[in-house]
Amino acid sequence: MRVLIVEDETAAYENLVDILGEVSYDIQIAGNTESVTQTIHWLQSNLAPDLIFMDIHLSDGSAFTIFDKMELETPIIFTTAYDRYAIEAFKVNSIDYLLKPVKVEDVKQALDKYKKLTRQDVIHYLSKLTQLVPTPKYKDKLLIPYKDKLLPIDLKEVSCFYTADKNTCIYLKDGNVYPYSKTLEQIMASLNPADFIRANKQFILARNSVTDITIWFDNRLLVTLDVETPERIYISKNKASEFRSWIVNNT
Repeated sequence: MRVLIVEDETAAYENLVDILGEVSYDIQIAGNTESVTQTIHWLQSNLAPDLIFMDIHLSDGSAFTIFDKMELETPIIFTTAYDRYAIEAFKVNSIDYLLKPVKVEDVKQALDKYKKLTRQDVIHYLSKLTQLVPTPKYKDKLLIPYKDKLLPIDLKEVSCFYTADKNTCIYLKDGNVYPYSKTLEQIMASLNPADFIRANKQFILARNSVTDITIWFDNRLLVTLDVETPERIYISKNKASEFRSWIVNNT
């Protein structure tokens, strides 16, 4: 069985791969994509997999936007952090989903359900996916706990979010830096993907803060912002095309 894993968190991807190897010897990982754009390109360029494990919150937006741009005929098992909207919708529509962190027993049960699906079941489930697409509601402000206060920060004043050693900071255009107790994955899920992008494992960047893009060796991109950052910001070769499109299509 060929499986595509749509997941932008390395630890979550590796955990799922280990579990799949443990529960079934005949599963082949056909590919791993980390964004809506990469997933669409992969699906258009490769033989359709037998099954897709798909995270809902990807680096460039909601996975549900994939279904607006192409038709899928492959069963999907969604993975998600706690999300009341998603869970209730999946229960109503009988779509398989796994809560993170994904556990062995959960994967076994999901695969058992997958094996019992008829072709009509798959068509029925996929036809309901568009009903699960929520109207995007993106934040325009953040409340940042700082000392004994809560600081209201307008997202237009944010240059980037940066994480290192499991600590996240928010960098503002005025040069101030504040600690922020959320992961980049949690932060990106509430941001408008037209204005912010997950550049790599360390950075989320604001589009209006990008001041310079240099083509680096190996076709990577070196991005400069309007503030000083703790380390250089590189866009990988695999993500460079997506980053260029994001800059061009949203300016």
